Amino acid sequence: MTIKNLKFMPKFFDRYINQVDEDVELIQGLLDTKNDYSLIKDDLQIKENYRYEPDKWTPKQILQHVIDNERIQSYRALAISRGDQSIQPGYDEQLYVNNCNDRTLESLLAEFKIVRESSIILFSSINEIQMLKEGVCFKVRITPLALGFQIIGHGTHHLRIIKERYINKPSY
Repeated sequence: MTIKNLKFMPKFFDRYINQVDEDVELIQGLLDTKNDYSLIKDDLQIKENYRYEPDKWTPKQILQHVIDNERIQSYRALAISRGDQSIQPGYDEQLYVNNCNDRTLESLLAEFKIVRESSIILFSSINEIQMLKEGVCFKVRITPLALGFQIIGHGTHHLRIIKERYINKPSY
């Protein structure tokens, strides 16, 4: 299924979904982006603890945030696809980052791949009818299909930020 299969574009999530080419199949998009962060590993190692401004996250914190977000969006997709009509709560991304353990870049890259593989397996198990079921995530009506594309686009968004603001910036 592609973005064209979405019956509506969910507010807030649209900024990430729109990062994905509308012709990309969901599972293929998840597969295609599984190694995005590993491909810039050498650059990440040089800048893993760098902040381009004092209140900004480091690349390691960004990667942890991308992992956390993928786990949360996958759970939301699972719940909605299985018919759970509970309102899925929002989450405080800053709280999550503030309560992460200091991790090695290697462990984060390995976890990202494992979490992505889990997402691929999950979304592969959701049929087309379930992909289009509607649920609510913190006041926003959304489908599992949209959540899958949010995962791809969110990772792409943060990868672009790392490339633009960290890798192409001098160290201090």
